[in-house]
Amino acid sequence: MKTAEKSFLPRKSRGQNFLIDSRVADRQVGYADIRPEDEVLEIGPGYGILTERLAEKTTRIHAIEVEPELAEYIRKRFDGRLHLIEGDALKVDWPRFDVFVSNLPYSISTPVIFKLLEYPFRRAVVMVQKEFADRMVASPGTRDYSRLSVALYRRCHAKLLEIVSPSSFRPRPKVSSAIVVLEPRPPPFSVLDEGLFQEIVDRCFQHRRKTIRSALRLHGLLPEDCSELPYLDERIETLSPEQIGELADALYNAGSNS
Repeated sequence: MKTAEKSFLPRKSRGQNFLIDSRVADRQVGYADIRPEDEVLEIGPGYGILTERLAEKTTRIHAIEVEPELAEYIRKRFDGRLHLIEGDALKVDWPRFDVFVSNLPYSISTPVIFKLLEYPFRRAVVMVQKEFADRMVASPGTRDYSRLSVALYRRCHAKLLEIVSPSSFRPRPKVSSAIVVLEPRPPPFSVLDEGLFQEIVDRCFQHRRKTIRSALRLHGLLPEDCSELPYLDERIETLSPEQIGELADALYNAGSNS
């Protein structure tokens, strides 16, 4: 059997850069703190550098691979040692898992992380481009603060663990990567309407350079009487998640009282 490295070339269209540094792989799997009884999910096993190490920690591994050639390689290499799902991770249902470990292509990092947040899990360790990692852990008022930052803050402790050099990948990307760990937690604040909170986050970050007043009006979310709404003359990027929650609750109450 040909090795995957020889039979499959990473696809630029999918943003594929495969990890080849065994020391980085060792550390990444170590960060996951896997217990023997854990169900582990890996998306995009690629050449299997993480999969090999995961298999040393638990027998309960699920992997999702979209490329038929790589799926066949992984199926044969780990014969009977994992549950392989062949398909697009954004379209298939994910199995139950406790720990999530993955090296994510930049092209799907955002939707995969948002899908991850829909599932219960104990710990997630992801490798992403450094620019994306900065957005994951960004604070209010910074350039990288985004709807992703707010979503993760609501659901997880997110910590950037280490920067990974482009030389650790094949083909070598033009930018550095980073390993980020996510540990779920209860929301640090409550809101009256979760859907409205999320809509405000989504709509206002679409127009992050506009005032909140302008962004809400643009999407028909500003009531006629908005005198009781806070932060309307601020930009969303300056508000903490808690302050966005205050705005959402005030907007909800304004709608209830109209």
